[in-house]
Amino acid sequence: MDVTRILIPLALLLALAAVVLLLLARRKRVASGLPPGRVIYDDSGAQRTLEKPLYDPLLNLTGKPDYLVDVDGVWVPVEVKSGYAPAQPYQSHVMQLAAYCRLVAVTSGKTPPYGIIRYRNRALAVDNTPALQAALAEQIAAMKIADRQVDVPRSHQNPARCRSCGYRHHCDQRLA
Repeated sequence: MDVTRILIPLALLLALAAVVLLLLARRKRVASGLPPGRVIYDDSGAQRTLEKPLYDPLLNLTGKPDYLVDVDGVWVPVEVKSGYAPAQPYQSHVMQLAAYCRLVAVTSGKTPPYGIIRYRNRALAVDNTPALQAALAEQIAAMKIADRQVDVPRSHQNPARCRSCGYRHHCDQRLA
């Protein structure tokens, strides 16, 4: 029995299997909505974990994005949402992502040029612009003012948000 007759087909079969697995991995990566790069953190605990949340002492802001991806030496935050993508991302989602971009910049010393909101059916890149960071600072300032108020009016007209709110049973402004 000639060993070559067995080894050559086996080597071809292994090479074909490797190519198929690489293609499947690439397809899965594209479907995940994550940018190309090395995942350095995910909040599910499957990857390296951060010892503590990201923190910005100037804004007194703390948070942990769902993923951090190292793209050419810059951390890009990725926030995963369970619902389908709206026509335009919700302002609250954009502000959350802006906060993660700020936290990454303060923590790593490198400002991410964008962040990603990953919805069930697609991923949206959001540019991390000076205007977005200014809007974040304004939002945080407004939240600090509201936090000191006794009566804060409801900020939306969405019954679904009221139904899922932890304060709904104590709120006299609830919609649902």
